[in-house]
Amino acid sequence: MSNPFKLVFSLAIPNAVGILAGLITMPAIGNWYLTITKPSWTPPDWVFAPVWTILYTLMGIAVYLVWRDYTGQPDVRKGLIWFDVQLALNFLWSAVFFGLKSPGLAFVVIIGLWVAIVVTMGIFWELKKKTAVLLLVPYILWVSYALALNAQIWFMN
Repeated sequence: MSNPFKLVFSLAIPNAVGILAGLITMPAIGNWYLTITKPSWTPPDWVFAPVWTILYTLMGIAVYLVWRDYTGQPDVRKGLIWFDVQLALNFLWSAVFFGLKSPGLAFVVIIGLWVAIVVTMGIFWELKKKTAVLLLVPYILWVSYALALNAQIWFMN
């Protein structure tokens, strides 16, 4: 597979996950999410789309940096698998929190997501893909914030 294709694919997949998550999220924003109690430090709704667009793009670049030179090495494969796991958990969180309207179950999912991101970053670090790890730092910070926000919403409701 050529590197330009890998780059486009690497950018498209996380952003497609984001679009699909958005399709689940948007209907709940207009009704259910407006009615639940949220902490004062909840960001305004308009912040989420641009932040997630940036984060999904950074994820895509990060995975590209790992995948572009892949020729079957087990450690690289492990990193790509963990990247896929965290991406699936990312989508699952939106489906559970907004689709099922279940902050409690979503809290369990986001803990798993946080762990999967840390594992992914650790593997990328071991692969000496420092730039890929650095590109995931805003993501782990945002998910850490989202984890705290999720916990507080669960507690308040």
